[in-house]
Amino acid sequence: MNSTIEYLVNKASEVEIAEHLSSCDAAFIPPLSGRVEINDYAQKIACRAARFEAWSGDKLVGLVAAYCNDQEKRIAYITSVSVLKTRTGKGIAARLMKQCIEYAKATGMWQVSLEVASDNAPAIRMYEKSGFDAVKSNAPFITMNLYLKSGGKHE
Repeated sequence: MNSTIEYLVNKASEVEIAEHLSSCDAAFIPPLSGRVEINDYAQKIACRAARFEAWSGDKLVGLVAAYCNDQEKRIAYITSVSVLKTRTGKGIAARLMKQCIEYAKATGMWQVSLEVASDNAPAIRMYEKSGFDAVKSNAPFITMNLYLKSGGKHE
């Protein structure tokens, strides 16, 4: 197995995104397939989201997808964070999150928001290490926000 990870932006096709999300389905809490139709979701991500991707050869092993298009409220929304089970614990998600946050700042966002299952302790810890704070609980999910210092303002 090729252990070299290449970090790219917006490379994955809709089909590759769907395959990746299907491979990660059981790791989502609750499983992704119980909340969305994966092929439709992959299409939406491919068309509308900024995608921060980790590749091992021709396999998508990590993905952070975010909508950074609310120019009125200037809030970016992370819709999906996933890493193949065989690649977890290696800092891939944290690196993809960092790239996503930098992108959100560069596009003038003032805040990055996401929802996570309240019982997904490993994900919550990773988001906290990335600077997110829990702001609202709407069981079974928690909303977490990261307020960006630069906020797109000229400094």
